[in-house]
Amino acid sequence: MDTELETIERTTGDEPTHSIIWLHGLGADGHDFAPIVPELSHPDLPAIRYVFPHAPVRPVTLNQGMPMRAWYDAYGVNRDTREDIDGIRATRRSINALITREAERGIPRENIVLAGFSQGCAMALYTGLRLDRRLAGLIALSGYLPLRNTTAAERHPANADTPVFMAHGTQDPVIPISLAETSRDLLLSQNQPVQWHTYPMPHGLHPQEIDDIRAFLLSVFNPSRSDESGTK
Repeated sequence: MDTELETIERTTGDEPTHSIIWLHGLGADGHDFAPIVPELSHPDLPAIRYVFPHAPVRPVTLNQGMPMRAWYDAYGVNRDTREDIDGIRATRRSINALITREAERGIPRENIVLAGFSQGCAMALYTGLRLDRRLAGLIALSGYLPLRNTTAAERHPANADTPVFMAHGTQDPVIPISLAETSRDLLLSQNQPVQWHTYPMPHGLHPQEIDDIRAFLLSVFNPSRSDESGTK
């Protein structure tokens, strides 16, 4: 049975018209990125509901089987590491349920951004590219595209031109930047519009990154301002 995800929420105004579903990294929880909400504010952004789900607690092989919040089991972080196919697919269904819930609350799917950091980044990319209804955009921070060899066959046309913001630290000791670059190159080879950003940081967030995410949100939530998206 798929897990119904618990969430915390923050809103930037009454009666939100847009949503951002933000997935945390391995071992964190939904509170991890809640403080970023005021930092992303801008007078030209619409009223947004931020949804921060908590991943289920499960044993993680990479961390000696220690139970922690994880979107799927992790065995390693290189190109050839075995991947938890069943766990990734189950979590995708749970995230799809969150997207459906937002639609039922009055937020059109084309007004939803799916974002994630590290393992959450992996799930944002995996889920968003396969969704059968168009999203506003995908934000992929310090992570990679899992099960990449299935992407071409499973990628849905509805999100084939959905903009993707990808960012990574040049000094990341957790997720090698080469893994993120491989994911970027695969998406570009399939004509996915990708904005690629790097920052002089380890596994985390950079102040300039927050500014660039804000500009991306302005571009996908207010398409007339797309010149501010700062493609790199």
